[in-house]
Amino acid sequence: MPSAESPIPNPQSRLFILVAGEASGDLLGADLIEGLKRRFPGARFAGIGGPRMGEAGMEIWHPLERLSIMGLVEVLKHLPALLALRRDVFRRTLQEKPDVFIGIDAPDFNLGLERRLKKAGIRTAHYVSPSIWAWRENRAEKIGRCADRVLCLFPMEPPIYARHRVDARFVGHPLADAFALHPDKLAARRTLGIADDALVLAVLPGSRLGEIARLGRDFLDAATLLRKEFPELQVVIPAANAGCEQAIRALAQEADSTIADTQTPPHNPARWLHILPPRSRTAPDSSARSEARTASYESHLCMLAANAILLASGTAALEAMLAKRPMAVAYRIAPMTYRIVKTLGLLRTDVYSLPNILAGRRVVPELMQHDCTPAALAATLAPMLRARALPDDTLREFVRIHESLRGDAEHNAAAAIAGMLGNP
Repeated sequence: MPSAESPIPNPQSRLFILVAGEASGDLLGADLIEGLKRRFPGARFAGIGGPRMGEAGMEIWHPLERLSIMGLVEVLKHLPALLALRRDVFRRTLQEKPDVFIGIDAPDFNLGLERRLKKAGIRTAHYVSPSIWAWRENRAEKIGRCADRVLCLFPMEPPIYARHRVDARFVGHPLADAFALHPDKLAARRTLGIADDALVLAVLPGSRLGEIARLGRDFLDAATLLRKEFPELQVVIPAANAGCEQAIRALAQEADSTIADTQTPPHNPARWLHILPPRSRTAPDSSARSEARTASYESHLCMLAANAILLASGTAALEAMLAKRPMAVAYRIAPMTYRIVKTLGLLRTDVYSLPNILAGRRVVPELMQHDCTPAALAATLAPMLRARALPDDTLREFVRIHESLRGDAEHNAAAAIAGMLGNP
């Protein structure tokens, strides 16, 4: 009997088309490609993705930045371009006739595409379930009409799909596999050149330019306020990509912040703000750097090195929880989008960030929309910087959630896709 990882006969005939819409999807897609390559040596991969998927061997039809748009109003502004892009991907997928089309997150773009492809006789999978546990559970039926199989990152999702007779598999979360249960802060600091006893705030205003435009200046102003109480505070900001780095530097210059030369170790007392550019994937590895593979090579190191983290709601909040660090989660969307969501009562939950959703209660502070001001952010973070570590009960909860999300996601996701082709 061949093992679960044994190559499948006639691998040259396999083609997988993948579409990812943001940095976290690029990470998931790259891991999935690696898992599928072990099962189907010589298989081809094509679609929309980022640098990691390209480095894993995928032919990039379009860069994922073309899909990195959030909010109802923002999507409307770019709707003609998004529709043209979807038509192009649909046409090329029909021409290529892949074994499986895999939409990675980006449900507003991918689900409609998956539905049309499924009707055309192409197998479809959707990797990363929309938040049906937060609002509009009946979307599970629609998702089932679009995707032959849903790959879920969280264990509470498949039972919801089962109620609607949709094939959904919990594959585990790759970030939970990547982070150690008890991460090494000092190793991360030494990799970044930060003193062991430094007081460090990591700031992550998002991986999309729109997020940085809405949150970046307030985050920088909050850091400036915190410096008044903590003169020794060092602030590190990892950039998700070159465009984000440029946007953050422009905001910092506008705010008259002191920007460190990226070659200068962050413990230099003459400098307090350190914007780290994205690191090439071919950079030399180290035990600290390989401890977690996140959307930015520097983001996990900054989180691990920090005493506290200020971040935009999203995957970064999950990363901060897996890093076992205190955090303040903030978010602001376009005012019109916010009014529509509130007026229509679209949300079924009072919490927004993944740590709180997974805990089933508020374990980390959230500052959303009008509450997201520099003064409020600084006031929320100050007690964390004084304490320099998580409270014991919060740490225990983070470890519990971390353990529940582990499960060799790369292997399980590849197995779930292979299973659609009749291979266990």
